[in-house]
Amino acid sequence: MVDIEEFNDYLCKRVAQLRTAKGVSARDMSLSLGQGAGYINSIENKKSLPSMHIFYYICEYFNISPKDFFDTDSSNPEKLNEIITDMKTLTSEQLTNIAGIVRGLTLKWRALITVLL
Repeated sequence: MVDIEEFNDYLCKRVAQLRTAKGVSARDMSLSLGQGAGYINSIENKKSLPSMHIFYYICEYFNISPKDFFDTDSSNPEKLNEIITDMKTLTSEQLTNIAGIVRGLTLKWRALITVLL
């Protein structure tokens, strides 16, 4: 069973995380959604929660699906979706090369984390 407080905390933090990754202010995002200037700020500060209708607009604003919104493994799902869309046009050889690059970056990142810890 989902703890409602944990869910609310996650939703508020995720909106802030995605908004920051997009590089927009809470005020600009609020106005872009057709809401009052403090709307997103009130969500991020846990004073209110969006309706389901507005939640879908929030996902649309970030160019992500609701599934992406709740994907805790991705800090920037909008950028990830952009990359995936671009990669769909590549050849098999190009995809293999990119997979090697990503694998190398991941291994270097894990090695660095291990050294730091």
